[in-house]
Amino acid sequence: MESNSKFEAQVYIHRRKVLKEQFTDGLILLMGNNESSMNFRDNWYPFRQDSSFLYYVGIDTPELACVIDLDEDQEIVFGDDLSMDHIIWTGPLPSVADRAAQVGISQTDSLSALHKYLQTARQKNRKIRFLPPYRADREEQLHQLLGIPVSQLNANFSPELVNAVIAQRSYKSAEEVSQMEQAVNISNEMHRLAIQSARPGMKEFELVGQVRGKAISSGGDIAYPIILTINGQTLHNHYYGNTLSEGDMILMDAGSESPLHYAGDLTRTFPVSKKFSSLQKDMYNIVYTAYQKAVDALHPGALFRDIHLLASEELVKGLVGLGIMKGDPKEAVAAGAHTMFFQCGLGHMIGLDVHDMEDLGEQFVGYSKDLQKSTEFGLKSLRLGKALEPGFTITVEPGIYIIPELIDRWEADKQYTDFINYPKLQEIRNFGGIRVEDNFLITDEGSQKLGHYLPLNADEIEAMRS
Repeated sequence: MESNSKFEAQVYIHRRKVLKEQFTDGLILLMGNNESSMNFRDNWYPFRQDSSFLYYVGIDTPELACVIDLDEDQEIVFGDDLSMDHIIWTGPLPSVADRAAQVGISQTDSLSALHKYLQTARQKNRKIRFLPPYRADREEQLHQLLGIPVSQLNANFSPELVNAVIAQRSYKSAEEVSQMEQAVNISNEMHRLAIQSARPGMKEFELVGQVRGKAISSGGDIAYPIILTINGQTLHNHYYGNTLSEGDMILMDAGSESPLHYAGDLTRTFPVSKKFSSLQKDMYNIVYTAYQKAVDALHPGALFRDIHLLASEELVKGLVGLGIMKGDPKEAVAAGAHTMFFQCGLGHMIGLDVHDMEDLGEQFVGYSKDLQKSTEFGLKSLRLGKALEPGFTITVEPGIYIIPELIDRWEADKQYTDFINYPKLQEIRNFGGIRVEDNFLITDEGSQKLGHYLPLNADEIEAMRS
């Protein structure tokens, strides 16, 4: 369904103008998403438009494509108007021409005309630039349109177009930041609801239903499947069948999309009881201190990889203080011993996608020619490593995850015995996991947290639980 909220046409006109200025000839092909069936053709998953199509074209309905023809200096939206058979089921909707006019595009044609347009361009050996496909139906569609075997599409997309899109979408405009503030504020309300509603005896899915309902009732929907679990050591847990009990902690990672599909991405960890246990609070404070250390280091020019390592050292310091780790924290992190407890990355870009532009390639979005992504355990899961710049919007999300299977594997292999106190760690093998997360805009001076304040330190969380 098309959003009731829109940017002005001039926003999209300007975005396409900036993109066109990066090239001198050829065509830019931007493909919208199609409907996707759950279990039979007419029972669809909720429609989500391709984010790059949204960014440049701004039409939030399926079965569309846009060609930006630099040689002919024209922009064309291709799509089919509804037939009477469709209207019976959907009611009347704006024509393709009407929707295109709202984003500053005056030329439209049918989808069948797109095939002919591209075929003519291919016959004239004109350059056709397209982004890498990430859905099977898009692969088949591009195969039909461009004559490229599906197996070769990812070898024939345009790196120049990818880099141009990333260079543009990475820097958020004031309009985009406003949308992200809206998304984060809805996400904030989702977390407040969960923290204040959780009770022993409830099922996880009861909270999940309330949280998603808050997102929908605020005019959007969730930006990604909700993570809400008493098994916080499982990083992406989408099973919601556990019963909440005294002594458990709930890790909730949930975010809303704004009506224009900008994402929020927040995490809080809170006790099912009124208060954390002594160990839970100690571990929570370690994560909270690492979060503060990372946030203080956010500024233009700083390598996010270095901030990740800085936060990792802070986690190790805290764990050494509890006797769970030992030795020098800097040496422990350099060796990789901290990845027993912090297996993922400190954060990622966020925007129209919760992992912004990840469909274009993590190595292009989060890294640079001078900084390649690591293949080491832990660091290979760091989605963002490059230097921060004003206009970037990112997440900061340190955590501690006690994974029994990893403990047993590494202890048997005698890994990092100079840094990990395995007997002490075995005593807390069923502890679970803790993560906290907020979203930030990088500014000229440092950073600005997006959205209203959501209680974060342990005392504030306990006050909300009371």
